Amino acid sequence: MKRYITLLILFAAYSLFNVQCSMILAQPRFVPDTDIKKVGEVEFQVPRQFSLGFTNKGDKPLHIKEVKASCGCLDVSFPKTPIAAGARGEISLTFDAKLLGSFYKEVEVLTDASDKPSYVAIQGTVVTEVHDYSAEFPIDLGNVRLMTNTIEFEDVNRGDHPTAELRLLNADRTAFRPELMHLPPYISAEYLPEDIPAGKTGTIRLTLDSEKLNTLGLNQTSIYLSRYMGDKIGETNEILVSAILLPSFADMSDEALAGAPELSISESSVDMGAFNGKKELSRTILLTNTGKSDLHIHAVQVFNKAISVSIDKSTIRPGKSTKLKISVAARYMGKSKGRMRVMLITDAPKQAKQYINVEVKS
Repeated sequence: MKRYITLLILFAAYSLFNVQCSMILAQPRFVPDTDIKKVGEVEFQVPRQFSLGFTNKGDKPLHIKEVKASCGCLDVSFPKTPIAAGARGEISLTFDAKLLGSFYKEVEVLTDASDKPSYVAIQGTVVTEVHDYSAEFPIDLGNVRLMTNTIEFEDVNRGDHPTAELRLLNADRTAFRPELMHLPPYISAEYLPEDIPAGKTGTIRLTLDSEKLNTLGLNQTSIYLSRYMGDKIGETNEILVSAILLPSFADMSDEALAGAPELSISESSVDMGAFNGKKELSRTILLTNTGKSDLHIHAVQVFNKAISVSIDKSTIRPGKSTKLKISVAARYMGKSKGRMRVMLITDAPKQAKQYINVEVKS
């Protein structure tokens, strides 16, 4: 009898130990892309925007509580919604560049991953005339350089008119008049200035008219920057534009919200491994409705040509699941500008938009 009781005590202790270990291991983890981002030369009295990327390398969603700048010369914005396990996020900084000379500016990042803050910094030099633009404008189109060749309008509701800016540098010896080709009817462009002097920068401000979007979820198109008279469209001057139109739940009653569907995803970040000679990699994940009414998947969309998806059912009853298969084709890897992720648009008010990040090892 004593031996039996001893075994019970040992089993209980072992079970408690496993539970405690699981609780310890199940944690978010904030990992910045780099501790110090070197930004090179910054033009005097011209505000510059920087993005500090990070990844949640834990196994629970990461909440950023606060981001504090080391001086008033930095304006900070950060994600207010949780970052899923394995997902990436960005902290945006605007630097006023009002003082000449070298600078080193820190931001303190407070998260629920640790009681201690993390620190990330930008380092560079404010100069009267910038000589090296490669860091700020990495996309080289010959006579013009771009800060980015992708534009994203995230979380748009019907009636919104958000704007996004495309920054460019005239790398030629004469003035340059930018012009965008193949603009869709839901996007308009404003050129500031209309003519960019040699060696100077300009901005193309894009405005999205959400009333003209026809599809919930991802609306994606390519526009093209004309670099000279008679320029043609092609991969080199292509700019990928995406807009995500969300369903509206503003008119739902409290009773309807209480009985709404809820989506649970078995994996929010999928590591496909390496191709190792294979033509395609595949993974199947489960989508479960943990709510109280039927869950409808309005759209399953991808941002990258290399990814394809198939889903068993678009309607999931409460307590039931369906399978989502994600495939990645080797022949399209590196041939698309879009991010490696899958997006779900649903009628679940808490999960109207959900991302599944896809990673393939090189």
